[in-house]
Amino acid sequence: MSNAMRVLYACLPVLLVQSLWAQPGEPTSPLTIDAAVKEALDRNLGLLAQRYNVSIAEASLITARLRPNPVVSVGGDHLKALPGYNEPSGAGPPEYNVRTDFVLERGGKRQSRIEVAQNGIQLAQLQLLDQVRKLILDVQSAFVDLQLAKANLALAEESLKALTEIVDVNAVRVKAGDLADVELVRSRIAALQFRNQVKQAELGVRTQKNRLQFLLGRTQPRADFDIARNFRGEKELIDPSQIRATAEQLRPDLQALRREQARSQAELRLQLAQGKVDYVIGTEYRRQQGLAGMGNSLGVFFQTNIPIFNKNQGEVERVRREQQQIEARLRELEASIGVEIENAYQQYSTALVLLADIERDMLGQARDVRNITEYSYTRGEATLVEFLDAQRAFNETMQAYNESRAEYARSLYTVDSVAGRGAR
Repeated sequence: MSNAMRVLYACLPVLLVQSLWAQPGEPTSPLTIDAAVKEALDRNLGLLAQRYNVSIAEASLITARLRPNPVVSVGGDHLKALPGYNEPSGAGPPEYNVRTDFVLERGGKRQSRIEVAQNGIQLAQLQLLDQVRKLILDVQSAFVDLQLAKANLALAEESLKALTEIVDVNAVRVKAGDLADVELVRSRIAALQFRNQVKQAELGVRTQKNRLQFLLGRTQPRADFDIARNFRGEKELIDPSQIRATAEQLRPDLQALRREQARSQAELRLQLAQGKVDYVIGTEYRRQQGLAGMGNSLGVFFQTNIPIFNKNQGEVERVRREQQQIEARLRELEASIGVEIENAYQQYSTALVLLADIERDMLGQARDVRNITEYSYTRGEATLVEFLDAQRAFNETMQAYNESRAEYARSLYTVDSVAGRGAR
């Protein structure tokens, strides 16, 4: 068992208590993506429930190892319990017996049950790992969404600050008689619009914070929760064939389906063994007591079914059909993984190109135009409309840049997920 698996489903009661424990007074610091993933693996409520599937599968192994219980029978016959039962009638004598029957399982039933249960445990572990893989991607995506929301909020606050400074300058110019009152009103209306944008951006940040904290297993979201702002952005070269090879080795859902195939083969052997009859061997001690004295006797018994009609044909055929179904599901999953890899690579390559184009061609120009127009407006050489157009163009460029950085970070996390990295 790997160390990651031990972390995943060991100490369940402790983790459950930790996940439900309120933390109203603990100081917070910006959370990194690695720390967020670790906390989610330790405390996510859905993952805590999923871990119990492993314990349930382990309990089935206990059942599989059990042997049939012997049967003990105690009886009495020819008892003097009714009228007319007496010595002159010749009835009796009373008999008392103790019998024990033992079931001898044939066909390797017990070993087949154990094999099915062991495969079930490994299947539950792989399904848990696949749940871990999906949770990691969910946390990473929520983390990036919060980073994007914070970046958009910072942009909105920066724009509002610039407009507020313009309003202050215009107020001074109006007092000095250098600017008409209507221009001051226009600038104040523009600032109000940007203030509304800040409110919307703040709402987006709070929503994304709550979503991420829920994934982390925090039952009481905190307003002062914060994360690191830097997007993942390493410009690594990705090879689709390498992703496919890695997924072939690491994807837990693919390995789980293959394990399901092995479990089905073990179950077929079990059902074939169930079709073989078992033997029941019994021994009996009998005691008689009458006029002539007492007598003790010993009996030996053998019992079995005659497999004429029921040879467990239905269950054998069911398992064989299930094997065909698993093979079809395996082919479907392999094809689906291929599509996921292709889509992830296209998402990555497109995001990389868009991000490079914005960084190379748009950022500097949009910022320069905004700064020049702002300087010109404060000197009375540009109109408010021209300044607002430059500010909006800059905001749109920055929003596109933020979204491109977020999309590129998501593409890197998606590539890791489809390849099965980080789930072990």
